[in-house]
Amino acid sequence: MAFEGTARLAIDAMSGDHGPAVIVPACLDALARHPELVVLLVGDEAVLGERLADAPAALRRRIDIRHASQVVEMDDLPSQALRGKRDSSMRVAINLVKEGEAAACVSAGNTGALMATARYVLKMMPGIDRPAICSAIPTLSGQTYVLDLGANADCTAEHLVQFAAMGAALVSALTDNPTPSIGLLNIGEEKIKGNERVKQAAGALEHSGLHYHGYVEGHHINVGVVDVVVTDGFAGNVALKAMEGTARFIAQTAREEFTRSPLTMLQGLIARPTLSRLRRRLDPQRYNGASFLGLRGIVVKSHGGADRLGFETAIHAALLEVEQAVPERISRALLETTATESGE
Repeated sequence: MAFEGTARLAIDAMSGDHGPAVIVPACLDALARHPELVVLLVGDEAVLGERLADAPAALRRRIDIRHASQVVEMDDLPSQALRGKRDSSMRVAINLVKEGEAAACVSAGNTGALMATARYVLKMMPGIDRPAICSAIPTLSGQTYVLDLGANADCTAEHLVQFAAMGAALVSALTDNPTPSIGLLNIGEEKIKGNERVKQAAGALEHSGLHYHGYVEGHHINVGVVDVVVTDGFAGNVALKAMEGTARFIAQTAREEFTRSPLTMLQGLIARPTLSRLRRRLDPQRYNGASFLGLRGIVVKSHGGADRLGFETAIHAALLEVEQAVPERISRALLETTATESGE
């Protein structure tokens, strides 16, 4: 998708497992790919200047370094980040969004600290109680979006309905699907299954005006039964980690089996093109970039261990949200859902 005009993104260059070593090259790749992009690169000015010393002049002109003297470490508590690191690259990048200098923030930093800081600085949208983490998951038919993936361990039925409205608005904006289908994650598809909170949310979704499919189970996520899967942050994070672990298990098992003997090594050589396509299809770097929905601004969380391609993918995700005005779409979707529920 082509982007029109100029998009200014604030990039937290110091956070994550790899920091500037990965993030700076990823930004240069994104700048080369998107001529409308301007990067506000936030972090230690001396370190970033050194990393950019050999950057092409045409790309360097579209980078504005903003100095930050502190870094939020991956094991910092959210309270430490909020109170003790007000000049961190993470905080400065989010402040640039609040001040209107940047249209979005991208960070690979500590998820808890990033969420706490973004919520404190940007505040919540009217009518939304809690933010939710949403990300694309590969499926047999393409991809589905799942939320919440860890921001809210405990949710009410009302929170789940809000998540559904936000997820539907995001998917509608990013996929040009005006009526994305929504499934509520449960322990069974039958209406009698689930706890009272899930049942209450299901009843509300049936009268919400959203395209509610019904209950879905965990194995339905990768099948692609629905476009959006809604759950609380506890179950969502467990499901995500289980899928990641299963993918690693399959990859490691296949590697061991294809190296077991000269014959299996030959079989592996023959199967290499197919295995390469499978690896690409399931590569988490191609799906990197989780959206923090419900905030008065766009914040995209990259996986802390993302490589150069993965972080560039997160930048692309932020650009899409800017181009499609996702926060405004979410605000409208929530108003429509509330009006439908109240019978207006």
